[in-house]
Amino acid sequence: MDIIQSFDFSILDFIYNNIRCDFLDPIMAGASYFASNCIGWIFLGFLLLIPKKTRPAAATALVAMAIGAIFGEVIIKNIVCRIRPYDAYEAFHSAVMPFSLNAGTETSYSFPSGHTCCSFASAVSYFKIGRKAGCIALFMAVIIAFSRLYNYVHYPTDVLGGILLGICSGIFAIYIFKKFDLDKKL
Repeated sequence: MDIIQSFDFSILDFIYNNIRCDFLDPIMAGASYFASNCIGWIFLGFLLLIPKKTRPAAATALVAMAIGAIFGEVIIKNIVCRIRPYDAYEAFHSAVMPFSLNAGTETSYSFPSGHTCCSFASAVSYFKIGRKAGCIALFMAVIIAFSRLYNYVHYPTDVLGGILLGICSGIFAIYIFKKFDLDKKL
């Protein structure tokens, strides 16, 4: 576990020391806030339920996010119980946390990243609309995933776990919709 944590902190420290800047601070904070509790993605899903053309993908995205939330937020986080990097920083580095954009505001455990999970679950689902919509959603998901590292609220392995869980949740939701022919019923 020490090897993984050392790897995680080396990436977080690289981002802090080489990428963090005043220009990106509000962008990364905004990206994280968009996906906070999946609110931005849920709002987008409800908007896309209105046009008949996008309704199946939006419904799939909402189901995928629910699947990801159940497995990630309710089950996995409470089994793994990994503390946030901003809480572990001092013990690992023997120094005071130098940067706290969005840090200290999270109340759940760190693994997997819920922001990342819901973002990738949505992105996978929006490929049902078309390649352009899916790529835009995927681009947003990547920015949100990176913002979680940039803001020092998740480890890289938390984000990777969120990506995998989100993709699996999206694929599973698509499977459910195909299996029960739900797209035609919407």
